[in-house]
Amino acid sequence: MMTRSDKTLRVLYSFPHKLGADRICYTAWQQVNGLAAAGADLLVYPGALQRPVPTGVKVQPTLARGKLRIPYKLLGTMRALALHDYIVSRRLEKMAGQVDVIHTWPDAALRTLKVAARMGIPTVLERPNAHTRYAYESVQAESKRIGVLLPPNNEYAFREDILQREEEEYQRTDFLLCPSDFTIKTFLERGFPREKLLKHGYGFDDKACYPDLARVPDGKRGLTVLFAGDAAVRKGVHFALEAWLNSPAHRDGTFLIAGGMLPAYAEKMSQMLAHPSVKVLGHRTDVPELMRRSDLFVLPSIEEGFGLVVVEAIGSGAVPLASEACTDACKHMVNGLVHPIGDVATLTRQITMLYEDRTLLGRLRQECIRTRLNYTWTAAGQRLYEVYREAVAKKGAEVPATV
Repeated sequence: MMTRSDKTLRVLYSFPHKLGADRICYTAWQQVNGLAAAGADLLVYPGALQRPVPTGVKVQPTLARGKLRIPYKLLGTMRALALHDYIVSRRLEKMAGQVDVIHTWPDAALRTLKVAARMGIPTVLERPNAHTRYAYESVQAESKRIGVLLPPNNEYAFREDILQREEEEYQRTDFLLCPSDFTIKTFLERGFPREKLLKHGYGFDDKACYPDLARVPDGKRGLTVLFAGDAAVRKGVHFALEAWLNSPAHRDGTFLIAGGMLPAYAEKMSQMLAHPSVKVLGHRTDVPELMRRSDLFVLPSIEEGFGLVVVEAIGSGAVPLASEACTDACKHMVNGLVHPIGDVATLTRQITMLYEDRTLLGRLRQECIRTRLNYTWTAAGQRLYEVYREAVAKKGAEVPATV
């Protein structure tokens, strides 16, 4: 007879947006795929389903039925998130003894967390970014320093209602799922106990991101340096451009920017963006190919949850130059180079060093290629599954045996 400890963890995964769309919706979709591969027994409550999930994953959308969807914009995003949370909490009330752990996402968790607490079910809350108060304060301080006004609808424009909601979620959940040491640091600095902070991680799709093994560092040509993603103040693109133009590498190299850019930010950087060595590509759908054709990938963020593009760059064979906000995969002088946040002088020296020392560049690139499979979504899913088991154990619930 099979006992409870012989079974896999039964996971309720609550995600209030369109699972499989862009940005965090893609992250959540990949988490579901990775958890399924790790053997979790998954019940997923997305707001809507944008892409199919693996066979065996049970999906019950909260804001959609078939092709009919409640329009988020018409309802209002925060009301839509609250409705999702309400629906999940009501469904959960009828599921006593059917769930071992609940995974929630920000701004759509309070009711679910309260019901789970009454039912004695361990809960984890995803933190795709640093502590929200830190994120608001750091981004606004840097925006003010360089003279860029964030529009009211910008996700880093201060919203007291969102901050209060999220800070209550931080307190209500049993554990916070932090994808990086930097995220953990921002919570520790605000008094959260270390035992409440569980570290997992994100990954990359190794079918899309893979290196060009025929490409080798060539000292006879200039460097190609890439930034990809939302070219926003928080990503520190202005730091990267200043470092690039201060380095001799710009004389015969190319700096590519792939991603949208706030007009006020672009205006502030207009002189640097106009330099002949800088190519602004706008939004691109071929980022993995751009990474394969690049020598370096730069991400000088002032705030970050994980730095997903860093592992995509590693997977594609582009050596990362990252700030201390995004270094869980980028290891200094091992597979990349790390600089203090906002330290343009150090970043300049690092670009110059790799421009002048192609042997070092080649060694760092080979380490990226050698270790790349440590950072796939499949590996991340296995880590997340083990974190669930840690959460259940810490709550004192019965932990099913590893399968």
